[in-house]
Order: sequence, then C-alpha cells, then structure tokens
Amino acid sequence: MHIGLIGGIGPAATQFYYRRLVAASKAAGVPFRMTITHADNAPLVQNFLADRRAEQAQVFADHIADLAGAGAQVAAVTALAGHYCIAETVARSPIPLVNALDVVRRDLTAMGIGRIGVLGAGRVMTSGLFGALDPFDRILPEDAEGAGAVYLKMAQRGSCEGTERAFFFAEGRKLIDAGAEAVFLAGTDLFLAFEGHDPGYPVIDGGELHIAELARQAAGQA
Repeated sequence: MHIGLIGGIGPAATQFYYRRLVAASKAAGVPFRMTITHADNAPLVQNFLADRRAEQAQVFADHIADLAGAGAQVAAVTALAGHYCIAETVARSPIPLVNALDVVRRDLTAMGIGRIGVLGAGRVMTSGLFGALDPFDRILPEDAEGAGAVYLKMAQRGSCEGTERAFFFAEGRKLIDAGAEAVFLAGTDLFLAFEGHDPGYPVIDGGELHIAELARQAAGQA
C-alpha cells in the first residue's frame, strides 16, 4: 500500500515517522511506497491555538489532494496535536486517513491501561487527546499549560535541550508518583526528549502507536 504523510508539523516529527517506517519496512521485508508533502508548522500552531479547525482542515485537505495525486492510497497527519481538526479533515479528504486518535484508543484499551499520565501540548493534555483518552483515568501535570508551553517551544525548534529533557523526565516521574501506571506521550515531538533514554518508568509513545499502524497498513496487514 502507498501511504502519504503530511510532514513539516514539525520537521523533527516528520523524520521520526520516516525513520521508523523505513526500519519497519526492512524488518517486515516488504518495501513500502511512501510520499511526504511538506506543510508549514507556523500556520498549524496558530490555527491550533486559536481553534480554527475548518481553516487547518482545508490546509491538510490540500496536502492530501497532492498525496492522492502522487498515488497515495491512505494519508496521515504526522502530529498528534494536528488531530484537533481530524473530523473536519476526514470530511474533506479524497482518500482515507489513518486516524491516530482511533489507534491510540484501541491500543491503550488492548494494553489494559487504567490510569495514565499524559504529557504534551497543553490543549492536547486537557482535552484528553481530543477525546481519545476519555476511556482512561488520566493524570496531568500540576501546571499543564506551563508544561505544554515547554513542549511547544521544543517542538517548534525541532531539538531538545538537556534542561528540557530533565523537565519532562521530572514531570513524568510526578505523574507516576501520583498513581499513573505509565506516562503517555501525547506530543509527537516528545521523542526528542525520550528516544534512546530511560526515564526510569514506563512510557507509551502515541506517535509510535500511530507509526506502527501505518506500517501494518503499508505492509498490507491491516
């Protein structure tokens, strides 16, 4: 299956998706067909903060039309925060979307998760990843907006400083100490802080769940 990715939102997350999908293709022994279109991060952040869903959905729809024109059979938004307008995007999309919200809800349910800590952008955390985490008991940072601001700054820059990694690790530890069974990374760019590092507690990366589903579909295993 030919998959299309809306990249650039942010650029670091795009290479995370690409790198993981290439590794999955090699592991499966199945060559994936993949096309990436570049969307500008700045309008997404502005539309996200202002809750302009229709406007951002149309931006995504235009990119998906390009992907469909290149032969993509399914498409995906490579940012969990970008799923705030996923319903509006689905309504405008010429091809099916691999919706990360559905994937997260399904996979966390299969894991038997009861209480989960959440890290990500402020609105993503307070909305329970736009309803995807509604079935689960959630614990958020005491200052969710402050933690979300640190995340957005890192995501827009596309790199993680040592102080930011220490901050997220400490916030995750607080969530575990408050009773969370695991910390759920509800921000795609949090891989910048956590990938290749052991914070000392269980972590579930929402971006990785989404990528795994894309890999299954690309390999024709969905």
